[in-house]
Order: sequence, then C-alpha cells, then structure tokens
Amino acid sequence: MTETLTPENRERLKTVSAATLTTALFKRGLSNTFIQNVQRLSPTGGNMVGEAYTLRYIPAREDVDLLEGFTDPEHPQRKAVENCPAGHVLVIDSRKDARAASAGGILVTRLMKRGVAGIVTDGGLRDAPEIAGLEIPAYHQRPSAPTNLTLHHACDIDVPIGCGDVPVYPRDIVVGDPEGVVVIPAHMANEVAEEAFEMTAFEDFVTEEVRKGATTVGLYPATKDETRVKYAAWRKANAR
Repeated sequence: MTETLTPENRERLKTVSAATLTTALFKRGLSNTFIQNVQRLSPTGGNMVGEAYTLRYIPAREDVDLLEGFTDPEHPQRKAVENCPAGHVLVIDSRKDARAASAGGILVTRLMKRGVAGIVTDGGLRDAPEIAGLEIPAYHQRPSAPTNLTLHHACDIDVPIGCGDVPVYPRDIVVGDPEGVVVIPAHMANEVAEEAFEMTAFEDFVTEEVRKGATTVGLYPATKDETRVKYAAWRKANAR
C-alpha cells in the first residue's frame, strides 16, 4: 500500500530529527525503523528526505563478477545509478559487509548530478573523503577501498531489501539526519510527518523550559494542566 508524500510534509520531514521520527513510528507499533551501524560522511547539511529506490547485493562469485561486467549497460549497480529517480534515495543492501565498496565517488557524483536526494548503504563507500565533500547526503558503515566485485554481486534493483537490519520497500520514505537514517512505510508517511512536526514544536518548548531550570516532572510528558496552558501560549507567541 502506497501513499504520495505531500510537498508540505516533505518539507516538514526536513525539519525533524531521526529520534523524533522513531518515537512517532514506535507509537504505531514499529520498532525496527532505524538503520543500524551507518553514519553520515559529512555531518553538516540539512535532512535527507526521499522515496526509496533499492539495490540488492548477494555474495560475489569469481567466475561471474569480473571487471568486464561494468561494460554491460544492464549491470544492476550502474543501472540503479542511471535509473534512480530525482528526489529519491538510493538504498543499498550490502549484507552489512563493508569489506568491499558498495559504490564510489564517480557513481555518487553521478547520482548528485541527476538530482538524487541521497545514498545509503549498510556496507562501505570507496573515495569516502571525496564523497564527504559532495552536495549529496551519503551514509555508510565505514570507508572501503576494494571494488564491490571482490565481494558483492549486484542482482536486483527496485525490490524489497534489508538495509542495516531494517526492511526497505520501494517508495518507503527515507529520512536521514546527522545521527542516522529512518525508514517510514509509505502508507503512513504523511501522518508520521505531521505528528513529528508537532512533536518537534513541543520538544523545542520543553528544551527552553529545561534550560531555564524547570523540572521535567509534569513537563515532559505534559501531565500537568499548567504545562499545557503554558505550551499553548508559547506556540502562539512563537507562531509554531
């Protein structure tokens, strides 16, 4: 089941944290939504938001995975780079194995020039220092110099995969911030975006109060009427 993410909610997702999103998803019964053991190559920049476009690797086999394979325009890795739609995030299942690279600087640069919103792999990326300087969010487990052919065989694109122990279906909404990457099922992305946006406003209010010396008891969560009254006034004053 899919649902189109509205432009307004896409913008909202650019302003909320991965932590807030995981809480909103947990309230809906989903606890396995944060991709494990990936980090952003550059900690700066805004949130990555986009629909998932997937690539799946299986273990390489020496008689099949040769450098000549890259001359084939139908090679799944190269095809994924050329077919991933603008505004989407390329999510790669590298079996949580970073001993060989999922992709490198040239391919990530191509994704950037095509308008792709980001790249995520539970394996490694080669040319990591170069990729860190590109204007495209990139998440991986750790740097890895060897070509993917030494370990990985690209076999499928745009199919359900697992990335960092999280199931990812094509068109799920992928959100990345400096802490990591969250996967939101497409059919609930709009309601999660709206709730997370509201949660962020409340947490900003709470943070201000705590910095002033307030206790979290009765404040977070807001179990006291006076907290709710004060929050309503804060929202009005701050146009939130």
